[in-house]
Amino acid sequence: MGILDKIAEIEREIARTQKNKATEYHLGLLKAKLAKYRAQLLEPSKSAGAKGEGFDVMKSGDARVALIGFPSVGKVRSNDGLDIQRGQHPTA
Repeated sequence: MGILDKIAEIEREIARTQKNKATEYHLGLLKAKLAKYRAQLLEPSKSAGAKGEGFDVMKSGDARVALIGFPSVGKVRSNDGLDIQRGQHPTA
C-alpha cells in the first residue's frame, strides 16, 4: 500500500465519520496522519547510503578552539580526533 493509497483511505474515513464532540479526537488523529503522509509525499525520501557531495578545506594558519559543555560528555575524546601538535593539547 503506497502513500497515495493511504491518503485516499484516510480521506474516505474522514468523509464517512460523523462530526460531533465524541469523534473530535478520532478526526484529529486522522488529520495528523494525513498531514504526515502529505509531507512525506512532498519531500524526497532520504536513503542511508546517499550522502551529499563533500568539499575540502585547505589547511593554513593557526586557530584556537574552545569546547564548552557538561562534564563527562566526550569533549576531550572529540578533541583527540583533530590533527594537532603534541604539547599544545591541554587535557585537564
